[in-house]
Amino acid sequence: NLVLGPCSSVWWFLFEVLCHFMSFTLFSCVAVNVYVKVFTNSPLLVCMDLSLSQEEIIDPKYLWIGPDGKNLEGQTYANLTETGKLMLMGFKESMSGAYTCTLSHRIIETMTQEEVDVFETYKFMLYAYREADHAYQISVRFTTKGCELAANAQFFEELKKILDNLISDLTCHIIESSYKCHSIKIPNQGLLHELFVTFQVNPFAPGWEEVCQQVPYDCEDATNMKVQEARNRIGEFFSRQTYALKHEFQTAPTIHYVDNSFSVTHVDSCRPGFGKNDITHQNCAGCCVVCEPGTYSPNNEVICHVCTRPHVKKYGAKFC
Repeated sequence: NLVLGPCSSVWWFLFEVLCHFMSFTLFSCVAVNVYVKVFTNSPLLVCMDLSLSQEEIIDPKYLWIGPDGKNLEGQTYANLTETGKLMLMGFKESMSGAYTCTLSHRIIETMTQEEVDVFETYKFMLYAYREADHAYQISVRFTTKGCELAANAQFFEELKKILDNLISDLTCHIIESSYKCHSIKIPNQGLLHELFVTFQVNPFAPGWEEVCQQVPYDCEDATNMKVQEARNRIGEFFSRQTYALKHEFQTAPTIHYVDNSFSVTHVDSCRPGFGKNDITHQNCAGCCVVCEPGTYSPNNEVICHVCTRPHVKKYGAKFC
C-alpha cells in the first residue's frame, strides 16, 4: 500500500516565521526560502514536518536530493545526520537552488498489524546572499566671495586631497566629486554666493582586495566598518570647521564652511552576480541575494538584469 501524507495546515503558518537565515532548525512541507550567507553553514534542514516530529516514526529512511538532481549522501559539503537533518557547509552561490528530501516510513495498523508505506516530500529553496556594500553620498556648502572666483576651483581640488588623505589608511577614497556655485538671496542679508560640493565616500580604494583576503568570510562586514569610520572622520572634520570659524578666526576666510550644511545619504551596492529584490525576497529584503538562472549582474549595481536570451542556467551569473 502507498499513502502520500498531507502537510500540516498549522505548519503553513509556522514555516513563514522560520524561513530566515538564523541558526535554527527548519522543517518544511512546502517550498521554503532559506537565505545562507556566503561561506557560512546553512541552518539545519529537517526532513519532517512539525506534527510528524511529535510522533513515533517506524523505520524512517531519508533521501536528500540537491539542485543537480544527485543524492547528497557522501558529498563533502553536505552534513547528513541519521535523523534526516541536513546542513550545507561553506555555502557558495553555486550551491543555491532546490533541495528536496523524501521521508519514507511505515504505519502499522493496531488491529490488523498491516504495514503501510508512507512517503512525505519536503522542499527547500536555498539562496546565497551577501551583505550590501555601503557607501555614503555627502554634500556640503561653502560661502565664497563670487562664483567667478578662480580660487573656487583651487579650493575644491585642495579639499579633495585633504579628505582623501584623511581616510586613505582605511582603503577608502573620495569619488564622483563635483561642485557648483550658486547665488542665493537670503532675507535681510542680500545676495550671497555658495559652493555646493558633493562627493561619495567609497570603500574600494586601491588595496581593498588585499584587506579582504585577510577576512574573506566577512569581507563586506570589514569594508562596511571601514567606510563607516571614514564617514565619521569626515563628519568630524566639518564639525571642526564650524568650531574654528567661531573660535579661531577673527575674520572669516574668503571661502569657508556653511554651518550645518553637512548632509549624508546612505548608498548600497552589491557584488557582481548578486542583487536586491524586495518583492521576490521579502524575508531578506536588505540582502544582496544571488542572481537566479536567467538573470545576471555584471557590476556593483543592486539589480539582477534579465538575459535577453536566457542561456544562463546557473546562479550568480555575472554575464549572459
